[in-house]
Amino acid sequence: MQEGKFRFSGSTSSLLPFPCEVFLLEEFLSPSTCAELFEQVRGQVRWQTREISLFGKKVLQPRLVAWQGDSGCSYRYSGITWNPDLWSPAVERIRELLAAATGFAFNGVLLNLYRDGRDSMGWHSDDEPELGQNPVIASVSLGASRRFLFRNRLEQKQKVEVDLKDGSLLIMSGPTQQLWQHSLPRSAKAHEARINLTFRKIMF
Repeated sequence: MQEGKFRFSGSTSSLLPFPCEVFLLEEFLSPSTCAELFEQVRGQVRWQTREISLFGKKVLQPRLVAWQGDSGCSYRYSGITWNPDLWSPAVERIRELLAAATGFAFNGVLLNLYRDGRDSMGWHSDDEPELGQNPVIASVSLGASRRFLFRNRLEQKQKVEVDLKDGSLLIMSGPTQQLWQHSLPRSAKAHEARINLTFRKIMF
């Protein structure tokens, strides 16, 4: 871990083998808080659909996306540079709850709105240079539960699956981004929307 103290890792086993550090807290937010924050985040955030580079081709992202953060915290991935929108009140509230629960200070958040099970996220790692080595990524889920997959970069048949439920918090740290990829596949069973907020720290 890079800073602070991960305050619930002592009683939680990592989802991935050592030396990776991946922890899941399923009830980070209460059901009533989740319902309130889902509507607020969905309404306050400036959602966008952008083209990304995928295997040399330009394709539309299969979800709605936004980037919020402190001044100067630009973020670049898949050929797109995101300049931060100001923190919306609901997202700022979640950031404060995260800081209290984990001891980490995040200065940016990537938000994804999956409208239903047809929206997805392909295999990738959060290993952009501006995140530094062994970044801490805090992923908060609101709305519909979705399957989240990990696969080993070298042994791609080695996979770990977890359900990210409404109000859950997933922490990825250590060399996780170097050794594993993750994805959120399409789901015929998911008919409701899900919002995912992945909080990061941009290194200047």
